Amino acid sequence: MSHQESGSLSVSIWRGGHDGAFKTYTVPSRENQTVLDVVTHVQRHIDPTLSYRFACRVGMCGSCGMTVNGRPRWTCRTHVSKVAKGGTLKIAPLSNLPIIKDLAADMRPFFEKWQKAGGVFEPSRTRWDPVEAIRPDEPERAAADAGIECINCGVCYAGCDTVRWNNEYLGPAALNRAWTLMNDRRDSGQEPRLAAVAASGGCHACHSHQSCQEFCPQSLNPTGSISLLKRMATKAYLRGELKS
Repeated sequence: MSHQESGSLSVSIWRGGHDGAFKTYTVPSRENQTVLDVVTHVQRHIDPTLSYRFACRVGMCGSCGMTVNGRPRWTCRTHVSKVAKGGTLKIAPLSNLPIIKDLAADMRPFFEKWQKAGGVFEPSRTRWDPVEAIRPDEPERAAADAGIECINCGVCYAGCDTVRWNNEYLGPAALNRAWTLMNDRRDSGQEPRLAAVAASGGCHACHSHQSCQEFCPQSLNPTGSISLLKRMATKAYLRGELKS
């Protein structure tokens, strides 16, 4: 009889920092439970010292990202019945990031690269100027819309092979954000942003494996955004607007 059939799950959870190890817990198996429900049960009923993050529990904030059976996921939207193998789960923090403790990864490198890619809107007008109208059917607006629903959960960053191999690589989320801003004519930071994403570790470092598209909980395609950044940067270089 399997663990699932006997009404329990065998759950291995990473404990400690980078030099930590997996510890196994037995958790009741319940109908429609999520992986976040399982982690919460361990923290509330078995080991209160377990560290992890969550907020909204409904797939809006992205803070509950973890590695579940080797795949980065939002644990609040991941049902145990879809991922448990033989009644077992293996839960770790997001990959490609430093571990603070247990299931809590340090997101600072992710957001530092987001800033390095020019991910902050640079207004071209002041608060006293009239708001510039952007029509939803404008081509640039449509291009930005394709990637604008990113909430910076870090799942694509954790699943990216290039991030794993190249510590300088800015990552899918940062480059996707840069692409959306490069299509916003209200933004005044286009030139330095394009130079930043075209430099070493930028868009040209992407190997187009499309892991980011496969793992994105929002069904975005950062690889597509990055490929368009490559084209934009190449054209700017040929026009003499970028240095090699």
